[in-house]
Amino acid sequence: MKSESATFAAEQLRANDRDRYLATLVLPDAERAAITALYAFNADIASVRDRAREAAAGEIRLQWWHDALAGEGHGAVRANPLADALLDTVAEYSLPVPALIRMIEARRFDLYDDPMPDMPTFEGYAGETASALYQLSAMILNRGPVEPGDAAGHLGVAHALIGHLRAFGYNASKGRIVLPRDVFATCGVAEADIRAGTQSENLSVALTRFAELAAEHLRKADVAIAGLPRGLRAVFAPTALLHGQLKRLDLDAPFAPQPDLADWQKIAALGWWKLGRA
Repeated sequence: MKSESATFAAEQLRANDRDRYLATLVLPDAERAAITALYAFNADIASVRDRAREAAAGEIRLQWWHDALAGEGHGAVRANPLADALLDTVAEYSLPVPALIRMIEARRFDLYDDPMPDMPTFEGYAGETASALYQLSAMILNRGPVEPGDAAGHLGVAHALIGHLRAFGYNASKGRIVLPRDVFATCGVAEADIRAGTQSENLSVALTRFAELAAEHLRKADVAIAGLPRGLRAVFAPTALLHGQLKRLDLDAPFAPQPDLADWQKIAALGWWKLGRA
């Protein structure tokens, strides 16, 4: 991987996904650039909605990535330093392109205001995005096929749940309901109330249910991670941050910005986690 492309990927990740950038600091030096490129690609496609003025523009950006990975890109794809870094990573570590393309396709949901219908659909979305990212990162560390299984699956769902609980107010202000609609309906919460930013006891009950689900997935992920070879565990270090963020959720004020750990606390948590487990 060219040094300028690797540097660009790191800068993009630091700017667009601070937590994953900090998590790369505990990775082995030899694989850090490759996993950083993968994370930066994920950050790019995850932020397409916020950067595109309309869904059609977002579709074009996602299609560009699809074509670049499928070898159908038009123009100088390698002139994009992030694409250059990612394609080098895919080639060097034999990453499965179909998994990356499914990640792109899952992000098309983000471009529209249709609510997430139910928990199975949400888990599928998390599986194609957050869980797949852990799976692919483990392949890079292993320098070949590997099956972290439950670790990637459970931590990916927990990561997605906690991320969307933290972003609940922001998404609602944009007319989006990413957490499963059926849970809100069961708890007596109307979609219109969410989009209007109306706090209620029923809403707190629904969000508490999501937090409990996230905690259960974190618990199962921790058990699965402990059973992995030590050489693979470093990519699962974000669990240290997720535990802290879950504890700090203020579900009685879900539309307000959620409290978070300071960067130094995150670095310390990641470091202690690595010392004890990786």
